[in-house]
Amino acid sequence: MTEAPPDQQPAIRVTTMPADANPYGDIFGGWLMSQMDMAAGLVASRHSHGRAVTIAVEGMKFHAPVAVGDEVSVYADLVRVGRTSMTIDVQAWRRGRHVEERCLVTQAQFVFVAIDEHRQPRAVQG
Repeated sequence: MTEAPPDQQPAIRVTTMPADANPYGDIFGGWLMSQMDMAAGLVASRHSHGRAVTIAVEGMKFHAPVAVGDEVSVYADLVRVGRTSMTIDVQAWRRGRHVEERCLVTQAQFVFVAIDEHRQPRAVQG
């Protein structure tokens, strides 16, 4: 498991809120996955200079819980480009509201395909 966040700016940084949590105050895994998908989508759209859609999420594991009030930083790094597809490594890290210590929460690879105005695959223009 990674011991320190990537040495780059996060694609997304957000504070978790009560609406994002279950009755016990733990953040829903689906909410966290959507933040990761948004971060990866930013990278995919920027690299392909247009619309890109998620086609797969590979290897998602939850390493630690996230609580209401935690700051979540999502890092996204383009690692592979095909003719129409892009693979992006994504990591989500949490930091308690009043501390500096950070913890890896989850990581996965998101695969996107660049699409045209008819929602058909198009060549990546990266």
